Amino acid sequence: MKRKKILLIGPPFSGHLHALLGIGVEISAVADVIVLSTPKGVEAARNSGLSAREIMAEHEHIVLAISEPGHEVKNNPLRLYAQLKGNVGIMASLQAELEAIYQDEKPDLVIVDFVVPVAGLTAMKSGIPWWTTICSPCVIETPDGPPAYFDGQTPARTTLQRLKHAVMRRATKQFKRLVWLLFRREFQKIGFHGIYRADGSEAVYSPLRILALGVREIEFECTWPRALRFVGPVLYTPPYQGPSPVFPDDGKPCVLISIGTNLVHAKAKVAAAIREIAKRHPGIVFHFTHGNATSSLREQEGNFHEYAYVSYLDHLPRYDVVVHHAGTGIMNHCLRHGIPAVVHPLDFDQFDYAARLVAAGVALAANKLADLEPAILRALKDEALKARCAKMSSVVAGYDDLGTIMAML
Repeated sequence: MKRKKILLIGPPFSGHLHALLGIGVEISAVADVIVLSTPKGVEAARNSGLSAREIMAEHEHIVLAISEPGHEVKNNPLRLYAQLKGNVGIMASLQAELEAIYQDEKPDLVIVDFVVPVAGLTAMKSGIPWWTTICSPCVIETPDGPPAYFDGQTPARTTLQRLKHAVMRRATKQFKRLVWLLFRREFQKIGFHGIYRADGSEAVYSPLRILALGVREIEFECTWPRALRFVGPVLYTPPYQGPSPVFPDDGKPCVLISIGTNLVHAKAKVAAAIREIAKRHPGIVFHFTHGNATSSLREQEGNFHEYAYVSYLDHLPRYDVVVHHAGTGIMNHCLRHGIPAVVHPLDFDQFDYAARLVAAGVALAANKLADLEPAILRALKDEALKARCAKMSSVVAGYDDLGTIMAML
């Protein structure tokens, strides 16, 4: 039987790319897999043993700037517009590259990260089946449930709250329609003819399959699109040959602080705050990671250690508590290993996932820098929190994420 050829397409951001690489490594046993990404993403793919081709090589700096604008974006309309303008400006160029690659490779299927919808739309235009992967299913518009990107909404309990959510959902639709009007010519050139399909679903996601790479049990109740299926988090970390963190051998608890690979503008403030906390608590060891696998930084100041990169695959189970920004990568790793978390959301959908983790009882909130110290101290001693995390770990272990995806091919 002829092996299928499958293209995996995603940005170079680890929270998005690593899941795609995990899928690629698994399905490469039964299909010919090629990863398409910017040069940084291609390097990660090849380090994982996968074939890869570069896209957007000349525009990688624009792609990186979209995820790291140097300031918070949240739901600020002007900053959202600036991000969208940068994205729209390179879509035609990306589509031209993809059309040539599709013609050359003739894939049987393309699996596309949700932030690169132009790759899916181009595939559909070329008659190639397209699936979407999404590590943040909460951002998908639904007719009910808490709307995303409004500082972490929780389920409505009163009539006033339901009305508030309805207004937010309407505001989201109006903003997206405004974006359509502003960029309709650019959108139409790439075959994007409207924000919503006739059935009300969002056209940026595959009408065939949306692979939700998350834990349904932490999501708030809502009506999901018919194409969506929760397959569970794909936890994959490319091989890392850099220095390993040094763990205490005297029984001291160890806390990891991970604010992801982006959001560089916020890391210095968080690192400074943790450094001061460490001085006040010499009985706790703190590891701060910058999420930069290309650096060899390793510094120590007393019980405060600073690393360029800490591999979740190799070291995460050894931590007693993890402080993170509610990014889906580190979040799902903590859920899988049953590690209590302190969530300090900074931007994007992180406020929504912080709200879900706190509501599920597997994390403590630290919305301000001043909240970090008491939350960390409480998390280290909270036995009920640890028990809930252990229970959630069993739930996550029940997902057969890659097996489920393999069965769909």
